[in-house]
Amino acid sequence: MSEDDATPASRVLAAALTAFAAQGYHGTSIRDLAAGAGLSVPGVYHHYPSKQEILRVLMVRTMGTLTARLQEALDAAPADAGARFDALVASLVGFHLRHGAESFVASSELRSLTPEHRAEVVGQRDEVQRMIDAAVADGVAAGLFATPAPQEAARAISVLAIGVATWYRPDGPGTPEAVIARQCALARALVLDRR
Repeated sequence: MSEDDATPASRVLAAALTAFAAQGYHGTSIRDLAAGAGLSVPGVYHHYPSKQEILRVLMVRTMGTLTARLQEALDAAPADAGARFDALVASLVGFHLRHGAESFVASSELRSLTPEHRAEVVGQRDEVQRMIDAAVADGVAAGLFATPAPQEAARAISVLAIGVATWYRPDGPGTPEAVIARQCALARALVLDRR
């Protein structure tokens, strides 16, 4: 555990992530979060003004980390469209595989955010989708992909990656690398026109 993870505010976020993933935002009380963080209820409120703010912080951080990881993958990839697509999809799937609780909460609890907070997180999510859209469009422009519906294929790739957070288990069959490779092959199949 890092020093930052030991702060009371970080313990609240960790407790919230565990509780929201297991029982949902609405099924979790501030008392649950206080108990999970080893704090009193006023101690939780000292760090966060509301349960809603805790959810917002978790989701904004998750989306920010995902966006940064995807950009790092693109920056490190060779210049050709196929390699950039593969790097982006591997990073996207890998994030959802390795950060299942964060990904699950960010996906399933969007409905629990206030309209203002939802708009913030949706803006981040849209930025991720634009990265995927661009990777598919670049592949089509380069003649590597022949999908007649590039935007729909890009959205399907998003769903494929997000879904990993709901079914992947570290103790399941296959290594993380093997799962990522299979999901990348499925993503490639979505952008190739086999008519």
